[in-house]
Amino acid sequence: MKALCYGSKLIAGYYGDRKPELAKRYAIASSRISGARATLRLIDDIPMIQYALEYGFGQGESDSIMAVLGVAANFVDLLYYPVEKICWLSEHKIVDIKNPDYWDNVNTIFWVVGVYLNLMRNIRSFGLNQQKINNIRETKDNPDVEKMLKKHRIEILTLIRLSLDFVHAGSYLPKGYLWGGKLSTFQIGAIGTASAAIGIYQIFAKRRLNK
Repeated sequence: MKALCYGSKLIAGYYGDRKPELAKRYAIASSRISGARATLRLIDDIPMIQYALEYGFGQGESDSIMAVLGVAANFVDLLYYPVEKICWLSEHKIVDIKNPDYWDNVNTIFWVVGVYLNLMRNIRSFGLNQQKINNIRETKDNPDVEKMLKKHRIEILTLIRLSLDFVHAGSYLPKGYLWGGKLSTFQIGAIGTASAAIGIYQIFAKRRLNK
C-alpha cells in the first residue's frame, strides 16, 4: 500500500505541469490510499503495546545505548498512535477538536522523532555488528561469516530506508522547521516510493536468508 500510495504521488508530481488532469487522478488515488493506511493504523495499538511490554527496558539488547534508544523509540510510538487517532477523528468530523493544526503538528513531531530514534538505533546496531564481523574474520574457516555478511548488507538497506523515511517525515513539519514544506510532490513521491521498494526487497531477501 505504501508503494502504491507514493508511486501514485510520484506520477502526480511528474505530470503536475504536463498533464494536470492525469496528475489530479493520481493525486486522488494517492490520497485515498494514504487515508486507508491511516485507518488501518487505528488497530495498531494492541500489537505496539504488546511489543513494548515484551521489549521491556531492553534487557536483551547488546549494550545500554541500544536499550535506551529502543525504550525511547517505543515510548514515542506509544504516544504517536493516540495522537494520530485524535487527528483522524478530527479529519473525518467525528469529533470537534480545538486547533486541529496543533494536533497535526504534534503528530508529525512524534513521527519524525520516532523515525530518528529508530535510525540512530540501527546505526548503533550496524556498528556493533561490524565489530563482530571484524572479530570473526580473524578466526579462519568460520562458517558464520558469510551469513553475517548477508545480514549486514540487509542492514545497510535498512539504514538507507530509514534515512529516506526521516527526510520524508521531516518534509511534513511546519515551514521553518528543518526542511518542512520545502519538498515538492514529485520529490516526496520519489522518496516514499524508494523507501517502499527497499522494504519490499528486504522482505524477500530475509526470506531467502532464513531458508
